[in-house]
Amino acid sequence: MPKINITDVILRDAHQSLIATRMRTEDMLPICPKLDAIGFWSLECWGGATFDACVRFLKEDPWERLSRLREALPNTRLQMLLRGQNLLGYRHYSDDVVRAFVTRAAANGMDVFRIFDALNDLRNLKTAIEATKAAGKHAQGTICYTVSPAHDTAGFVRMGRELAEMGCDSIAIKDMAGLLTPFATAELVKALKDSVELPLHLHSHATSGLADMCHLKAIENGCDTIDTAISAFAGGTSHPPTESLVAALRGTEYDTGLDLEAIQEVGIYFHQVRKKYHQFESDFTGVDTRVQVNQVPGGMISNLANQLREQNALDRMEAVLAEIPKVRKDLGYPPLVTPTSQIVGTQAVLNVLTEKRYESITNEVKGYLQGRYGQAPAPVDAALQRQAIGNAEAIDCRPADLLEPELARLQGEIGALAEGDEDVLTYAMFPEIGRAFLEQRAAGTLQPEPLEPPPSETAANAPTEFNVAVHGETYHIKVTGAGHKGQADRHFYFTIDGVPEEVVVETLDELVLTGGAEGAVAQKIAGKRPRPSAPGHVTTSMPGNIVDVLVAEGDRVEAGQPLLITEAMKMETEIQAPIAGTVTEVFVAKGDSVSPDEVLIAIEA
Repeated sequence: MPKINITDVILRDAHQSLIATRMRTEDMLPICPKLDAIGFWSLECWGGATFDACVRFLKEDPWERLSRLREALPNTRLQMLLRGQNLLGYRHYSDDVVRAFVTRAAANGMDVFRIFDALNDLRNLKTAIEATKAAGKHAQGTICYTVSPAHDTAGFVRMGRELAEMGCDSIAIKDMAGLLTPFATAELVKALKDSVELPLHLHSHATSGLADMCHLKAIENGCDTIDTAISAFAGGTSHPPTESLVAALRGTEYDTGLDLEAIQEVGIYFHQVRKKYHQFESDFTGVDTRVQVNQVPGGMISNLANQLREQNALDRMEAVLAEIPKVRKDLGYPPLVTPTSQIVGTQAVLNVLTEKRYESITNEVKGYLQGRYGQAPAPVDAALQRQAIGNAEAIDCRPADLLEPELARLQGEIGALAEGDEDVLTYAMFPEIGRAFLEQRAAGTLQPEPLEPPPSETAANAPTEFNVAVHGETYHIKVTGAGHKGQADRHFYFTIDGVPEEVVVETLDELVLTGGAEGAVAQKIAGKRPRPSAPGHVTTSMPGNIVDVLVAEGDRVEAGQPLLITEAMKMETEIQAPIAGTVTEVFVAKGDSVSPDEVLIAIEA
């Protein structure tokens, strides 16, 4: 048995799993010389959610990050995660866009393309694999591991054989939710190694607490390369620590040959870096054995918690976690990984918050049920499919076969804002935020989201623990959290003598719409949206952003007619008219942020 290779995910999946993908390039580059000297098989540093986070939050050019990392890591393979025909966005792209993206990524320094499809529909990997091989790079075909009545070891082995036939250079088992158990790992790895003559890689998150044991069983059964994370960003919803695996294998037939002390020095560096991003830490990134039941990846749990907290519904988390497996069954048991994790998770939140299942269906669920993401692993719920797509014909071919070439159109749309092909592809991935990023870059106004100072620097001005005496009784108060600033009602979370409590602080000059045009006008003059109080007041079920406004004041609408498109958790939902009537007020515009306690449009019957 040759030595075990290690792919370290510190520059991508580790911080994506634990601090919402917020690590900045400026904190990666200083340690790159030491990372480069370790001798990892590869460093995962790009793809996944990093592209989105760079453009949306960090205001960094993701292509520049890649080229700078390539320069700083001359001796190490760079690896990325690519969502097949989805690339790094949330829809399928035409083949010419897929080929262009892979070509430019390779030209900017990418070596290994880990290519997967959320449905394990291998038709959606074909173009990306071909483009990777054409660029002379390493194509790693990926099996998304999940557990359901539609999945078994024999099926995964068939996928492995097909990936080999498609020209892949290696195969990866992607256990994004930490569902593998040690003996299931042994069975799957052995079956794949017996059937496919390609190097095998294992990527398993530590969410359930089983990944370390899975790693050992995989190694014993012939796995060639293991994904780990530098210890400062390891464990929980991330991955087992690199240092621990190196120490465990040292002196054995599987010895990695890596310098443990050198890796520990890197860990010390990242331990300090992590403190800088304390505001993105979450209570939902630790070990959670419930994943073995609800199959919810850790990063998905963090997103759900943020969404529920924003609408003061964090107490509904257990209901949402119980709803997710039901939605997944209705959709034919898709593995829960981007974008299906967002598709299933957002729909589950809507089902719980509206207290009526599928009263509101996201556009992505509608597209999924029509077949626009590929073939579901198992039959979908027929009644739900009819409700979602009506008489529209279901797609049974490769979805991208229905797409016309679109690269030239995208180039025309973004125009002179694009300084090169990379900018066109940034716009292709995220049209709204991509255009805004390029406009701000041109204007010299790019500003990353602010980082909160460490708690120690603000403690004197904003204590989080104190005693309060009321009528002779002393109470110990500890502030544990707060809702977002700028909301009309801001929620603060405390423990009082150890008992959790919640306090709502209401803005005193808040105007409340009591119905009729006068209240609406008064609210509009005040620069605030009214609160819903009449049947014709249109609201949203979740906080989000307005993607499009489909009606104007004075329009006549019918009940059920789409009025708005909102985006939440990167999924789009149509907001429909609750009654028939005339639109009297439109309180929102494209790009606005909205919350459930606001009237977005007023309709009078």
